[in-house]
Amino acid sequence: MLTEGPALREMRTSDIDGVMAIQEPTSIAGLSEVFPQDTHPFPRDVLAQRWLDEIDDDDVDCFVILREGEVAGFAAARGAEVMHFGVALEEWGSGLARAAHDALVDRLRAAGHDRLWLRVYAANPRGRAFWEKLGWTDTGERARGPMPPHAELMTYELRPENVRNAP
Repeated sequence: MLTEGPALREMRTSDIDGVMAIQEPTSIAGLSEVFPQDTHPFPRDVLAQRWLDEIDDDDVDCFVILREGEVAGFAAARGAEVMHFGVALEEWGSGLARAAHDALVDRLRAAGHDRLWLRVYAANPRGRAFWEKLGWTDTGERARGPMPPHAELMTYELRPENVRNAP
């Protein structure tokens, strides 16, 4: 169980290798239905470049999630949109993701955003369950992912009245 709250720190370019070391195995584990590795292997170089571009983008806030001073996850937001969010595989079920979620929501609310939103792959039941447990609701809006196989994305929103205090 989580004993120390996570810290969100602004992501630096020097963090990208550590973030990729977390993002690759968690993406493979959590999104294998969306991106079968035999046909759509994890695009490490493409995503590392995306992080570089987003760190340089003044409209995007990129964070690392720290556990005891070590990178244990990542998050990014553009305005009221949560663009990316994940914690290391070994942190799944530890409470770190929930605590990091709450810290990120607090930051976005403090920045003046009331209705928060994100997109999650329809074929990602674990991810959808995580967001739903925390009060995020499906808006009914659908889109296609930016990378092949362009899988279906569902838009979720979080309004202040929907925040849940789930364990």
